[in-house]
Amino acid sequence: MLSRSLTLAVLTSILTAACGGYSSSPSPTPSPSAPTPSLPPAGTSSSVTIPVGAESLGNRAFSPGDLIVAVGTTVTWTNGDSVSHTSTSNAPGWNSGTIPAGGRFSFEFQSAGTFPYRCTIHPGMVGTVTVR
Repeated sequence: MLSRSLTLAVLTSILTAACGGYSSSPSPTPSPSAPTPSLPPAGTSSSVTIPVGAESLGNRAFSPGDLIVAVGTTVTWTNGDSVSHTSTSNAPGWNSGTIPAGGRFSFEFQSAGTFPYRCTIHPGMVGTVTVR
């Protein structure tokens, strides 16, 4: 028969192992949160495509319509449509002029903010670049 102190030591070991041990400061459990979109590093590039039939797609004419980038990112709009379009900031910022079918326009975003834009030829074509 086991001695009383040995029995107590065995029970303590079993309880400690079963309960995961003792810690004076419990680890916090992270609370779930909304996923944060990852940003490409500054100085990189990102692209927006203008698809075939864009003039009839409205707010889906720029793909992606809502782009999130880091400060210093160059965004290139590529016109994959058969007709000309523009990428024009709603506020002073950039104006591509006419981007012909198959053409491209690039702009480097130097400051944080939200920049809505449109096609001046087809005003229903809208998009937003958010710079963080």
